[in-house]
Amino acid sequence: MYTTTFVLIAHFILLMKTDKTYFLLKLALIGLLTQSCQNQFSPNDYTAYFGGEVINPTSNYVLFLKNNEVIDTLLLDQDNKFFKKFDTLQPGLYTFKHDPEYQYVYFDKNDSILVRLNSVDFDESVVFCGRGDEKNNFLIELYLKNTKDHQEGFEAFDLDVKKFIQHADSSQKKRNAFYHSKKRDLQWSEGFDKIAMTALMYHHYAKKEIYPMMHKLRTGNDIHDQITPEYYAHRNKIKYNDEALMHYSSFVRYLSHMLSNVSFENISEQINLTESEQEIEMAIIKLNIADTLFKNEYTRNRILDQITFNYLLEDQNVNNTERFLKRYHELSTNDDKKSEIRSIVNSIQNLSPNKSLPNISLIKYDGSEIDSKHLMTQKSVIFFWTENSERHLESIHKKVKLYKEEFPNYQFIAINIDTSHDDWREHLKKYKCNDIQYFKMKDFEKLKEKWVITKLHRTIILDEKGNIDHAFVNLFDAKFTSYLK
Repeated sequence: MYTTTFVLIAHFILLMKTDKTYFLLKLALIGLLTQSCQNQFSPNDYTAYFGGEVINPTSNYVLFLKNNEVIDTLLLDQDNKFFKKFDTLQPGLYTFKHDPEYQYVYFDKNDSILVRLNSVDFDESVVFCGRGDEKNNFLIELYLKNTKDHQEGFEAFDLDVKKFIQHADSSQKKRNAFYHSKKRDLQWSEGFDKIAMTALMYHHYAKKEIYPMMHKLRTGNDIHDQITPEYYAHRNKIKYNDEALMHYSSFVRYLSHMLSNVSFENISEQINLTESEQEIEMAIIKLNIADTLFKNEYTRNRILDQITFNYLLEDQNVNNTERFLKRYHELSTNDDKKSEIRSIVNSIQNLSPNKSLPNISLIKYDGSEIDSKHLMTQKSVIFFWTENSERHLESIHKKVKLYKEEFPNYQFIAINIDTSHDDWREHLKKYKCNDIQYFKMKDFEKLKEKWVITKLHRTIILDEKGNIDHAFVNLFDAKFTSYLK
């Protein structure tokens, strides 16, 4: 009873003020109140609270999910705050989503958690307070460390095997120390430790799986024969059928990279295959490995779906697509997802060579709108960026400047995928190049639907008539210049 009273009082205070200082004070108050009453809960009481504030909201609600299923829609009030008492909330990992972004929150028994976030700078702005806050703030901090390591580590993929291993191990050692320090101080639950360890280790494992593929992509050199079996010792530790982790991005991302790398190893020895033949063979190998490796039907279907979606974005050969989909339909038992995949195929086919790029609305620097079709009338390279990936932004500008010098007959169009017009203009003050045309997308859902944009490294090349030449290429591909000649 005392805990409920304290939390409701704190909630009432939460609704009285709106600025950041007051909000943080309220968060601290709830933390003190809920923690001071932690012994008041009975063994059968699984009451929990979740609330918070959204700065610069993109909609009037926050979705609260478990295993990708919506548990509740939490409406924002006039001050962009939300609050919910759950009479029963089982311990575990949950997701909160404010379109188009999402993050995770872990609840132990009777946690009372508030979150503050800004949709303009979503991940970097998330801060938790209340009972259960410290472990969740650790999870966010580790996520940001992993993200930074990923963004700053592209050049490491150019290193030889020995130097890359030294780089990866050194980087991981720092995060290991951070994890052990927090675990010792916070004494968190065994259930949360499973999630923390997954976030910690699977980032490292994924980087090791990515390296052979990215090394060849960036340098043109295949180094698979230089890698010893010990390099992949981590694969023996993976519980591939752990359904509890199948909704956690760190785990799923690793599985995707591992399957890609294994298929890449198997196909790299077949030197007589064309590039298109290699792509279809690798994709089917991945489907077959997934079918063998994952015994749980739900897990297997989810991995098959992800392999299929990724493949469809990489290879637009019609004959290959039909052959691949035939094998996918033989293995998958998820009829609903099969229909969704077919819809994606239709969208991708609209981006076939020699077709016109579907029209979308773009925002110019002065805030006015322009239809993309008015820009796409000559040889063009279209690339994408976000202010949330500074290292990528720097790297892509360096690349584009080099390509512009070598291919002056192309226009280079940079499209920002963030929501804030003012922040976009501020970033352009630092990075703007006179040889590049800058625009911001108006509607991300339309961009995703019509141009099938799901990856930041995606680049679209148009021919002299403004028609599609290559719709699915990577600006950092070692062969990229060959597409422009």
